[in-house]
Amino acid sequence: MAGRYLIRGGVLIDGTGTDPIVDGAVLVEGDKIVEVGPASAISAGRAEVINAKGRTIMPGMIDTHIHIGSDGSPNPMRRLKETNAYAAIKSVVHAKALLEAGFTAVRDAGAHGYTNIAIRDAINAGLVVGPRMRAPGYGLTSTGGHGDSYYKPEVHIDNAGLVDGPDEVRRTTRLMLKMGADCIKFVSATGGVMSDGDEPAVPQFTVEEMAAGIHEARMHGVYTFAHAQGNQGIKNAINAGINSIEHGFWIDDEAAQMMIDNNVYFVPTLNAVYQIVEYGEEAGIPVYAVRKARAAQEAHLESFARAYKAGVKIAMGTDAGTPFNRQGENAIEVDLMCRAGMKAMDAIVATTKTAAELLQWGDKTGTLEAGKWADLILVDGDPLDNVAILRQPANISFVMKGGEVASNRL
Repeated sequence: MAGRYLIRGGVLIDGTGTDPIVDGAVLVEGDKIVEVGPASAISAGRAEVINAKGRTIMPGMIDTHIHIGSDGSPNPMRRLKETNAYAAIKSVVHAKALLEAGFTAVRDAGAHGYTNIAIRDAINAGLVVGPRMRAPGYGLTSTGGHGDSYYKPEVHIDNAGLVDGPDEVRRTTRLMLKMGADCIKFVSATGGVMSDGDEPAVPQFTVEEMAAGIHEARMHGVYTFAHAQGNQGIKNAINAGINSIEHGFWIDDEAAQMMIDNNVYFVPTLNAVYQIVEYGEEAGIPVYAVRKARAAQEAHLESFARAYKAGVKIAMGTDAGTPFNRQGENAIEVDLMCRAGMKAMDAIVATTKTAAELLQWGDKTGTLEAGKWADLILVDGDPLDNVAILRQPANISFVMKGGEVASNRL
């Protein structure tokens, strides 16, 4: 139950990118932050005091690209046996793991059976413990595209997101909105790594197809995002009016400038490729997926560095649920972004403030400021000194979401 808390004594990183406060404090009342600043300037009054000495106080982390019903299995053929009901049960487990790992908000990137919308609504209703969540329902994909099944046409796989042509895209966007989607995902601006029979660099959806769905979403005040790995597909999605590019393996200078000019965010998902290359076919990942990941990895890191240097808005996202990319271990991405050249403070901002802005929650969460939701965590140690400590969920010793203590290992 939300009450009145004073979290004080730790190094305070507020998520805005400003210098930390060495001995900081956050005063929480109900579900909101009331005051933030030096501990010496904030009185506890009737508040319960949480001692953060030796720890870092920072906003709850946000992963803007997960598949909450997927568990990191290397074998995509499991879809043939797994029911939507089982995926929903896994989602309940994953939601709790994400929150306890310090992720107070996430965006799902597409699921069958509307299970992502169901888990979001169950969290909001207090039936399930988990982070705040955005959910698109099914991702939209084209015939033969990334996200289509890889089987003969006579093998039926449930996929309400399979669409071709602007009219089908428009109709299915309307269907997702009807079912409660609060974002719309285009799965096949290009091919992908985990899809058999296509290539990541090859465009799939046309500008006209994506534009039809984007227009429909905008009329409802809903934003859009696109799986786009190849350069031309990235540019197609931008020209169609997309809000964020996911993965972005081949971003050239022109594409980076287009993203800046059109206020398009970049969600790099470095961990998805990293884990596939790291584990390889020996761990059961399909040979075709490993081949494509290895071919793209160097370009992916170069694209990330190019976008970062150019000033593209980068929001942290992992593609959690892909092979060995496990729910709850999402902060590996923060470390990988730093290894790829991002400063630690910038990586934290990408995982808090910028991520919240992408999810259209920038006025409500993502930074520790008076009036915002009390979504915050305590980290054992200083991530500015060693960002890799965020990789371990055990180092997240305290989690608060909306003023309620979700996890406390102090």
